[in-house]
Amino acid sequence: MSSLTRTRSRVLAAASVSAAAALLFTGCAGEPSPVTKAVAAAQSTPESTAVAAIEPATGSVSGGTVTITGTNLQKVGSIQIGSQPATVTQATADKVVAVVPAAQSFQAGAVPITVTDKDGTAVPTNGKTYEYTVQSDVDKQLAYAMTYWKNYNSSEWGDLNPVGGDCANFVSQTLLARGWQMNDDWYNHDAAADWSPAWGYVPSMDAYFRANAAQLGLTEYSFDQRDKIKVGDIVMFDWNDNDSLDHVQIVSAVENVGGQIKIKMVGHNEDSDYRDLDEAITVDHPGGIGHFWSLSK
Repeated sequence: MSSLTRTRSRVLAAASVSAAAALLFTGCAGEPSPVTKAVAAAQSTPESTAVAAIEPATGSVSGGTVTITGTNLQKVGSIQIGSQPATVTQATADKVVAVVPAAQSFQAGAVPITVTDKDGTAVPTNGKTYEYTVQSDVDKQLAYAMTYWKNYNSSEWGDLNPVGGDCANFVSQTLLARGWQMNDDWYNHDAAADWSPAWGYVPSMDAYFRANAAQLGLTEYSFDQRDKIKVGDIVMFDWNDNDSLDHVQIVSAVENVGGQIKIKMVGHNEDSDYRDLDEAITVDHPGGIGHFWSLSK
């Protein structure tokens, strides 16, 4: 065989190997082979989980709903607004919907948003925050209550503990913050230098509510009707079950715990921000009874 012939044979053989390799990777019809697909998959970069926007970025101190948009959000495991968890109700690749909890102590201000994926890795939010603001009448009532449940606003409304207790005086203050107006039957003037029984004495307050329920937007419910109760409503107590009311507080939280509705309360005597209703009538005052006044105004 001549030198020229041998050279041509080597070229044809090399071409055949190249063609075979090409067929291996591309397939006879041009479709990528499994090997090609595996290589491409190994070289591709998975889409990262990230937050692009949060709407609305401002909401009530009583809580609400927020929608987070971004990429790969189906991997989101948890969300925190400030230091409190937000319940995720919907999660897709580009959107997460979550229930925003009430602000800590119903106080206004901006808090950080923390998003974590299901592996426990922090998801970038670019420093986005959620702004709690006082918006509704209930917001005003609870913001006031959480400000003064421990540090009395006695310079403005006095302190009725020396004459029997300050619980009704405090509840009246929160109702004033909610938007109620003083009148000839319900008032406190000159830091309790002059106050009406309906303002500061529990039995008289309850009688005033009952006589003016329609005008005040009040509906009475028993302790068994907790599904009707909301934050800002009023709780009346008869500690001794003797038809003489002893105490009043404001509902500060309504929680569903294992299918049971738990009521938390804020008020004076004993001074508390989240006192448990059941504990009050079983541990603190065994056999205590009472009722709610639910507000629509």
